[in-house]
Amino acid sequence: MGRGRSPACSTIGASAFHRHFDDKVAAVHASTSDAPNDFRSVSVDDIVTAVRQLPDKQCASDPMPTRLLKENIDVLAPFLTEFFNRSLSLGAVPVTFKAAYISLLLKKTHLDPADAKSFRPISNLSVLSKLLERIVAQQLLGYLRGHRLLPDLQSAYRAHHSTETAVLKYCLTFLVLSTPAICRC
Repeated sequence: MGRGRSPACSTIGASAFHRHFDDKVAAVHASTSDAPNDFRSVSVDDIVTAVRQLPDKQCASDPMPTRLLKENIDVLAPFLTEFFNRSLSLGAVPVTFKAAYISLLLKKTHLDPADAKSFRPISNLSVLSKLLERIVAQQLLGYLRGHRLLPDLQSAYRAHHSTETAVLKYCLTFLVLSTPAICRC
């Protein structure tokens, strides 16, 4: 871990990092506290499909390797479905899913390594936590697409959109706007 990364500065203690990132999380909570909970329940088939799409890696905190989860998903899916649906209906993430192995990454090499704001946390979460996160992300993206809340030209954080598609959209728009209209008289 941390190959090629700048180490965190030894003058910043863990409590300073903890305080900085807790403040960031508290600000997000405060800005979304009155948001409605519009998540829909998931089915056993949704869970089975999502588990089969997981990469074969896991965190040290996982109770079992991802490979075993995939091999036994037909037996575990009803329990996971109930567990995830309760989480979605309550709008809360189970406390055990919030535990992570955290490493710090300097945002940019020119930033001051003695300032906690110069770092971003990398959280290694359990596979079940990531699974719940994927289910929430799918529903959120479906909602955003369904209500046309995503900008047409946004490429970041969207499947099948990349820097290449952004450049292609730009070039096509430029081509269309710079080509003289053909008039049929």
